[in-house]
Amino acid sequence: MTGNDPLANALSGIDNAESVGHLDHEVSPASNEIGSVLEVFYDRGYIDGFTFVDDGKAGQFEVELKGAINDCGPVLPRYSAGADEFEKWEKRYLPARDYGTLVVTTSHGIMSHYEARDEGIGGQIIAYVY
Repeated sequence: MTGNDPLANALSGIDNAESVGHLDHEVSPASNEIGSVLEVFYDRGYIDGFTFVDDGKAGQFEVELKGAINDCGPVLPRYSAGADEFEKWEKRYLPARDYGTLVVTTSHGIMSHYEARDEGIGGQIIAYVY
């Protein structure tokens, strides 16, 4: 894949692998941001797990898929949202209320919009999955 947005490339690769029924997918190069997004996907039950593999360069993630992702992708441009504004973005990026997850980068790290809302903090929406 080409392009200068590693997160977009990673999500596109995962989405494509899911759509053709693969059970695993390699994401490279690895980054802390991609690892944190994968952690949210895992916590919310969209993937079975992921491991970091040191390949001597930037490293890569081996992602265990389970067929639970209908669609995922980056949110560009990255919109800022307050803790009370997530519903507006849910309507825009997710097919139904409480179906799917927005991934938000906050001052407390990367988390789902559910966690951010519970903690009362806003941030930038960087990805979605459902």
